[in-house]
Amino acid sequence: MNIDSTLISTAEELFGRYGFNATGMDRLAQAAGMSSRTLYKHAGSKNELIAAVLMTRGQRFLQRLQVDSVEALFDALASWLREEGARGCLFLRVQGETGGQIREISEAVAAYKARFSDAVHQVLTRQLGTGVEDELVEQIVILFEGATAAASYRGVEAVAVARRAATLLLRQVRP
Repeated sequence: MNIDSTLISTAEELFGRYGFNATGMDRLAQAAGMSSRTLYKHAGSKNELIAAVLMTRGQRFLQRLQVDSVEALFDALASWLREEGARGCLFLRVQGETGGQIREISEAVAAYKARFSDAVHQVLTRQLGTGVEDELVEQIVILFEGATAAASYRGVEAVAVARRAATLLLRQVRP
């Protein structure tokens, strides 16, 4: 479904600020300046709208991660959090709110997380060369996601701590 970019942007802002369950379709329609009927016509359902928001946000975020080093990866995260706000990962938040029980949302989260891991693998390959171990990719992903979560209560400075830990990991792999 091709959903209007203004509606996606409005929904992303409201979901990010108030959560997915607390943001009803009436609130979305009002914020987007349209009737509920028009909203449903464009979005289909709330779940389809959530999946579209996740896909759009994921694409926008992954574009930022086209960098050449793990250090730059964490710098990109810090920059994103300063611009977008440090409220935790929107994908993990929706998974938590829905309990992983809504197929189109769980599929959108799983697809994004797979693309994110691939992006981390590509960054590591650019930095270290071929033969990057899956375990190292997972360690960097966990540090990245942990920094994203910690930034919500510790501030963006938490990303710098994770960046240093990632640098130490890389030194073990390539002294």
